[in-house]
Amino acid sequence: MKYHIVTYGCQMNLHESEKIAGVLKEAGYTEEAPLEEADIIVFNTCCIRENAENHAFGNIGALKKLKREKKGLLIAVGGCMVQEAGKAAVLKQKFPFIDILFGTHELADLRSLIERKRAQRKTVISVREARAETEDGITPVRTSYPNAWVNIMYGCNNFCSYCIVPYVRGRERSRRAEDVLREVEGLVKEGYREITLLGQNVNSYNSDGKGGMSFPELLDRCASVEGKFRLRFMTSHPKDFSEELVAVMKKHKKICKHLHLPVQAGSNRILSLMNRRYTREKYLDELALLRREIPDCEVTTDLIVSFPTETEEEFGETLSLVREADFSSAFTFIYSPRTGTKAAEMEGRIDAAVSKDRITRLIALVNEKTREKSAAYIGKTIEILCEDYDEKKGMYLGRDEYGRMGYFRSERDRIGEFVDLTVTDANGISLYGVCAD
Repeated sequence: MKYHIVTYGCQMNLHESEKIAGVLKEAGYTEEAPLEEADIIVFNTCCIRENAENHAFGNIGALKKLKREKKGLLIAVGGCMVQEAGKAAVLKQKFPFIDILFGTHELADLRSLIERKRAQRKTVISVREARAETEDGITPVRTSYPNAWVNIMYGCNNFCSYCIVPYVRGRERSRRAEDVLREVEGLVKEGYREITLLGQNVNSYNSDGKGGMSFPELLDRCASVEGKFRLRFMTSHPKDFSEELVAVMKKHKKICKHLHLPVQAGSNRILSLMNRRYTREKYLDELALLRREIPDCEVTTDLIVSFPTETEEEFGETLSLVREADFSSAFTFIYSPRTGTKAAEMEGRIDAAVSKDRITRLIALVNEKTREKSAAYIGKTIEILCEDYDEKKGMYLGRDEYGRMGYFRSERDRIGEFVDLTVTDANGISLYGVCAD
């Protein structure tokens, strides 16, 4: 039997899909296959933004014909969208051919849900509150060599007014430090060359007292594991940023000199409405500390435009922050109301035409900064970790420690190797160069 997994969302969801693959393997599904050849299709959904939900709805609906034609095909839909209040019922009504609906806390139960479905005709639905424990006993089928992701915590306590994560992922729950370290050590021994520690807010690791140490201490211990590898972490929340974190980043060469620090907006009034619990000034002070201690550190961020009641002047404060902060790149979004969040109840929605104009101007500025950063690479030799081969371009590709993608040609397979790339050209966020074979 074969499986196919469709993933929406961030790296955390990609890693959860690796865990879903692990569960399916244990359930007797032997290999991943194209959608049309699969015996089970699993959608791992995201509900952080409306676009992700719309894509999922469209792709699920497109399977109606395949489901009718292929006897025995199972379709399962899980993840954040299913966990959202009332959404499982909506999915069942809209797509009655779905066989299994499971929330964010039932991943480890997928095998038993499959068995239940095989024993009955009706749709199996399993959506419950967050588990207290963090260890699910799943061995993931890792698909991202030479990169590996390691959860250090689950859930979120921040309740930013626009964000649905605490409602669908539950409160923060930290894995024990010794378990995280054991996993990191094992991955390094298996030959993984880049490891990313994952959490909705890694800086608040051990907020529940279950981890056994602070995040800077955990990061220090992970970076002390023997072997040649890079270490990343995401995501950091500015309200919990600390001098201790900067000190650990400075101490270890293995820790990438790259920090993803979502600011979201440049206006203090909007930041307060977002319940971000820091100011523009505090954020810029944090960047100043980081760059004073680690001058070559690059920072990326997330930015939201057209939050309810945002004025043109306040949007201008976001633009000025982008210039002042000197981000190497940024993920940009138009505010997307999420049912159940505080912001969804706010008045003062911004007109769609205004929102489109603002996001266009913001993207133009971000792209301008990104191109400048990329152009500065030309003529330099950088170390990249080769991750994959692009069939269309006929080139290998990999990232440097700052996350910039580099492309090159080689006569032999370089995936999993650290390569010295001499940059000859830059195009947007991508670099092109040559390396010695």
